[in-house]
Amino acid sequence: MGRSSEVDVEQTAVDVRYRRLDALREQTAARLAEVRRSGPSGSPQNRSERDAFATLYEDRLAQLEGVEQRLTFGRLDLEDGSTRYIGRIGLTDDQHSPLLTDWRAPAAQAFYRATAARPDDVVRRRHLVTRGRTVTGVEDEVLDLSRVDESDLPTLSGEGALLASLSAGRTGRMGDIVATIQAEQDAIIRAPMTGALVVQGGPGTGKTAVALHRAAYLLYAHRTTLERSGVLLLGPSRTFLRYIDQVLPSLGETGVVTATIADLVPGVVANGGEPEEVARLKGDARMARAIESAVQARQRVPAEPVEVHLDGRRLQVRPADVRQAIAHARRTGKPHNLARVGFVREMLGRLAEQYTAVLDQPLPPDERAEVIEDLRTTREVRIALNLAWMPLTPHKLVEDLWAKPWRLAQAAPWLDEQERAALRREPGAPWTPADVPLLDEAAELLGEDDQAARAQAASESRRRAQELQYARDVLNGSGAGGGLVSAELLAERFAESGPRLSTAERAASDRAWTYGHVVVDEAQELSAMAWRTVLRRVPTRSLTIVGDVAQTAAAAGARSWSAALDPVLRGTWRLAELTVNYRTPAEVADAAASVARAAALPLGELTSARRVPGSLRIRTGELLATAATATRAAVAALPQDGSGRVAVVAPEPRVPALLAALGATELADHLPGRGRNDLDARLVVLPPRSTKGLEYDAVVLVEPTAMAPADLYVAMTRPTRSLDVVTEGELPDGLTRTGAGDEARSDGQG
Repeated sequence: MGRSSEVDVEQTAVDVRYRRLDALREQTAARLAEVRRSGPSGSPQNRSERDAFATLYEDRLAQLEGVEQRLTFGRLDLEDGSTRYIGRIGLTDDQHSPLLTDWRAPAAQAFYRATAARPDDVVRRRHLVTRGRTVTGVEDEVLDLSRVDESDLPTLSGEGALLASLSAGRTGRMGDIVATIQAEQDAIIRAPMTGALVVQGGPGTGKTAVALHRAAYLLYAHRTTLERSGVLLLGPSRTFLRYIDQVLPSLGETGVVTATIADLVPGVVANGGEPEEVARLKGDARMARAIESAVQARQRVPAEPVEVHLDGRRLQVRPADVRQAIAHARRTGKPHNLARVGFVREMLGRLAEQYTAVLDQPLPPDERAEVIEDLRTTREVRIALNLAWMPLTPHKLVEDLWAKPWRLAQAAPWLDEQERAALRREPGAPWTPADVPLLDEAAELLGEDDQAARAQAASESRRRAQELQYARDVLNGSGAGGGLVSAELLAERFAESGPRLSTAERAASDRAWTYGHVVVDEAQELSAMAWRTVLRRVPTRSLTIVGDVAQTAAAAGARSWSAALDPVLRGTWRLAELTVNYRTPAEVADAAASVARAAALPLGELTSARRVPGSLRIRTGELLATAATATRAAVAALPQDGSGRVAVVAPEPRVPALLAALGATELADHLPGRGRNDLDARLVVLPPRSTKGLEYDAVVLVEPTAMAPADLYVAMTRPTRSLDVVTEGELPDGLTRTGAGDEARSDGQG
């Protein structure tokens, strides 16, 4: 059968699956509309039931909408003569016969791992190339030639699904790799959820894509475990999170919580800036001890007795009593503000004993309780006990460390005078991302008075069994089960009085929320204090940690995984490596590796998947003019269909001048502005750290010798097609003109 006939066959198959998808969308939308038409009337139980089902249908509709592109991308022809189609989600027909196998299902694993040496019952693996709902081509890999007709062999020619995806123009959003996952990537995606898995990979190895696909796979394979607690994905910046925000919905998942470290303490807006050295000091692991010392410093024994009065009688807050009450409260192991309740209770009891002694007669229990309450509300007593054990907020504690040098000297005696001066900040100054782990540490040690929360939890527990049984009855009577939702989850939704909050919304408002699994991307940038913040949110230590220690830019970041993780994970983590660079042409990747080795960065094994002759060019001349020439050429080479992006990457002080120079040319139409942000524009001008985790068709790298080695390595490895290095003559160590393309002269033309 010829290629065109094979395309027709697959078009028919794809049409069948899109028709089923459309039918499910219509069915789900109709059910949602019916639920919404019921309106806000009825009993609280009826309203809760309506809201729960509305949420179920909304979630399902979002999932069905998210998988529109490349719904079906693969086919397996098996030894028994059967055919299995692989796609973004699982689909069955009206008779519950399988139409499409979810890419995460065990039955789809052979699509990614089968080889001629280990075919896993696969005769042929077919990749379907589609545009919208139209099949434009097929690419076959035959694992057993003896089982394939000669007439089928023409479909074996062609570029291949992987290389086709590599050569496509970049957009402002990251795409998924579900149709082109490679074997080493698939092994990591499907690795067991238990424990901490570190995925080390150089630039272009697909670390982020693998992490996202792993999150989707774990939610599929461990739905019961992860549905309530959720999966947290931590990225390096909000721009990065916007860049990847379409990947998980396209894989059939909408329930992953995405955040940065700066987002993890509710109510804190960390938009302040500070020098790298200050961030390094705040990220030092010893800052945990500093916060603990600062908390304990607010538990103080007075040097002399403090006189207080009740009903005209003189009483004393005695140092010995305070010392014993503090010791007793600390032994409970409770956080500062919770332990303070016990401290105050004991001190009030001791003062009541003094009052009784002054009266020289015993008090009945009810009168003693009145005395204790009178003591509690006496201003003198409140002041004396607050001075001995001050109630605190995390914000006040940390702010005082930066605003009051004597408090910082007391809490962190290892800091010298110059370091304390660097940390000095006026009260009310904006929080920075490096402050957030310290605020989290303080919140953990301070705690809150949880008496109201305990009472509410007890009340909820008494209702739980009744709600669970009611949910089972509703599911059995509505026909809405079928694995879409469990009775337990439905009962949880019934328990809420109003529209259900998503996992993300609940987690965002709860600092103590713990997740079933946490994915950390660009993990090499995390400080020791940031790791403590992360691990509080995953007590099971089920983590996927993704990064490259050769790309560490933060002064507080990791130079080796052992140094970063052994102190917090005690050697319980395991390492997996990605070794193939799918993004960067070999000519560019080899040059970047030479620069990294010259700077003694810790490079791992890395092989580029393709060569692109002429992809590396060195241009010498006046920086602004030469950069403009290189940028014009890069933009002109972008695909004509509107896809493709170019980044001009320069040291941060150079960025404003480059923006102004390019904005004064015809290139202004491609720059951010006029409703376009950095992710929407075809041309951006950025410092190297702002490109971390992103990729572009072409990069124009300006004044590389002014960049830190790790920043330079990151910038050099962003392009998928070409890199132009613009210099006034000097090149960084390790980069030579040998092997580079034609060099432009000092007039900036070339």
